[in-house]
Amino acid sequence: MVNTLPPLSLYIHTPWCVRKCPYCDFNSHEPGTHGFTPRDLPESAYLEALLQDIDNDLSFAAGRELQTIFIGGGTPSLLSPWFYERLLKEVEIRLPFAKGIEITLEANPGTTEQARFIGYRNAGINRLSLGIQSFQSDQLHALGRIHSGDEAVTAVTQARQAGFTNINIDLMHGLPGQTPQLAMDDIDQALALAPDHLSWYQLTLEPNTAFHSHPPPLPEEEALWDIQDSGHQRLEHAGFMRYEISAYATEGLQSRHNLNYWQFGDYLGIGAGAHGKLSQIDHNGEWHIERRWKTRQPDAYLKRRGDLRGFMAGKKSIPADELPLEFAMNALRLTEGVALATWSANTGQPIDMLLARLQTAEKKGLLMQMPEKLRASPQGLLFLNELLEVISED
Repeated sequence: MVNTLPPLSLYIHTPWCVRKCPYCDFNSHEPGTHGFTPRDLPESAYLEALLQDIDNDLSFAAGRELQTIFIGGGTPSLLSPWFYERLLKEVEIRLPFAKGIEITLEANPGTTEQARFIGYRNAGINRLSLGIQSFQSDQLHALGRIHSGDEAVTAVTQARQAGFTNINIDLMHGLPGQTPQLAMDDIDQALALAPDHLSWYQLTLEPNTAFHSHPPPLPEEEALWDIQDSGHQRLEHAGFMRYEISAYATEGLQSRHNLNYWQFGDYLGIGAGAHGKLSQIDHNGEWHIERRWKTRQPDAYLKRRGDLRGFMAGKKSIPADELPLEFAMNALRLTEGVALATWSANTGQPIDMLLARLQTAEKKGLLMQMPEKLRASPQGLLFLNELLEVISED
């Protein structure tokens, strides 16, 4: 196993949104009144809770600098620039920021304005991830989004004017009523806005969502394959490198936070429902990984302020026999794969135990034939679950 701890990131969760989208299985909650405005959110109380939350987790930082921070949701852009300015200043007092730290905020076009973007930039946020999903009115309506296509374009323009030089656009495909041409129109509109990063992923019907209970009419499988193939070609032709199953970036602007996830790095998770993955080395030099998660409901989370129990809802140490799957399900999402030597470092299993499985995966066309690298083939990226079964089998 490794004898040094991996890089450390911080995930901060914002649990509120204006309206719950029917496809969303994230921990997001509507405040509950039709007259709701962002001013109704308990910013001061939530700030206090977040700082207590991170204080409780500081021992896991083990002297490491924060390499990245990601503020997700819910809809983080419902909270004010003042909130993030105070939060980031207090976090840096507790944990040193690495030079050039990447700090990302998720924002929805229906909850932003020019002054807000300027405030976020001044607060220290240097990367925006805009949840646009589509520019087509019919698709936006079907997805339950609160913005229009024009508002999405305006949001990107305003973010640039506010000084953001690293912007991601989230787009979905395989949407209700979407044709291959409409999907390509969305990509073309996104490219016209010159983003630095594109997350382009297929709509899936997740359990415990409205779409799972009442599935909408989705494109046929042949159309989905057509969309995926055509979209991939169009993005690559425009200069976007696909570096993960659903992530494309211009040169040098891959999401460093998400790369840390996929490379099996560590991350603290604070906020209602936030998850963390943390490594520790005991006095015998043994390496242990623990997954931790916090209280989900915003009201219950806020009531934990000052409680000696803290904000924890649960934790789980990852058994040695589960480490191969844990590592592979992250690392194999990367189109370039990972060095084969990192297998033993992160799973505790010798390379010899993996070689026979690699041969099986190569014969099935799921893995590239690269002696020093663990890398999925294009087919393996499409059928990742099958590849994971081969790689992690007993």
